[in-house]
Amino acid sequence: MNKQKKFRFALNLQTFSGGTEGQARLNEIETRKAEIRSLLEGDTEIDVDALETELRSLQAEEKEVRSSERRAALAAGIQDGTIEPRQTGNPFTPGDAPDPAKEARRAREERGKALKEQRAVTVGASTVVLPKHYASDIRPTFNEVSTLIDRVTHKPLLGGESFEQPYIKGYGTADYTAEGANYADAEPVFGKAQISKAKITAYAEDSEEIQKLAAADYDSHVMAGVTVATRKKITREILIGDGTTNHLAGIFSAAATAIDAATDLEVSEIDEFTLDEILFSYGGDEDVEDAAVLILNKKDLKAFATLRNSESKKVYDVKANGNSGTIDGVPYIINSACKAVSDATTATGQYSMAYGPLSNYMLTIFSDIDVQRSTDYKFKTGMIAHRSSVFVGGNVVTKNGFLRVKKAAAV
Repeated sequence: MNKQKKFRFALNLQTFSGGTEGQARLNEIETRKAEIRSLLEGDTEIDVDALETELRSLQAEEKEVRSSERRAALAAGIQDGTIEPRQTGNPFTPGDAPDPAKEARRAREERGKALKEQRAVTVGASTVVLPKHYASDIRPTFNEVSTLIDRVTHKPLLGGESFEQPYIKGYGTADYTAEGANYADAEPVFGKAQISKAKITAYAEDSEEIQKLAAADYDSHVMAGVTVATRKKITREILIGDGTTNHLAGIFSAAATAIDAATDLEVSEIDEFTLDEILFSYGGDEDVEDAAVLILNKKDLKAFATLRNSESKKVYDVKANGNSGTIDGVPYIINSACKAVSDATTATGQYSMAYGPLSNYMLTIFSDIDVQRSTDYKFKTGMIAHRSSVFVGGNVVTKNGFLRVKKAAAV
């Protein structure tokens, strides 16, 4: 479209709008809107809710009238040759064909709005309809999956059933030997961590109305939700899985045979000595381990962060970054499967924390996660099924790879 045609169209639109009934109605709306604003800002006793409702109705009607005027002007321009008709894109501006994904989303939103507006309510005795407005996006919730699942050791064994991971339990010690006598026995001692297959599944349904008519894309969130549910379960089982048939062996489980229960630490409360007790209780007799992570409940993290000394100064320097952070430079990860020491409802003997390198826990992947959608199961009722499944296994694969902290009886 050349500049001359654009100018002619602008004149056409202005002329067309100025002498129509629509323009008269727009003037009435502007006048009434000004009256309502004056009443709302004044001191006269009024029904605020009724006026605000009327104002919203006028704004909606104004938008519809202007849209109608614009469409009518476009039609007039095409008819008299001042506007070139287009097959695709915006008729007012040049451009490429629309994005199919955006067009599909816009069409879905329009269908959803049209369906819902059938339930709109008539205001008073007039014919003005107050429409309801619906968002086209869905706001997320708080994170429900601990990053623990992403930071342990992953070992892909696609198609497998079980796995044994050997580890060293300890080395022998040499000794003095007399001439001609036998050499001192100093054989290393080995152990094995058994990891067996466990099937973890998630299932959800939604209706075809949700998929086809809703303004917001609920269906994709339902689809993604089954994957989130699967990860949520696995990251908890890394700690509390009981190791029975079709279950992971969690760090707190007796099935984690690499950990000697005699090394468990008991803590009755979080005080100024707690972190040092954990750090120096972990590892062998010859060194203090580094590159380890403390796994704990958010309530206990709060107890560390809010602990004050006799001078009301913070005892620990806690730096939080979402699901992880540091306590006096010691990395931590929050996992709600831990029972908080600081929680009065936590029973004596329940596990509350674990400390050690996360690589000491192995998560074996026996299959890729499989996420599917199906309309067959409840075809007659128009329900859409979503499911995910994965075969995994897990266990501690290092001798005393984690220090486990239990809640002790109050002193």
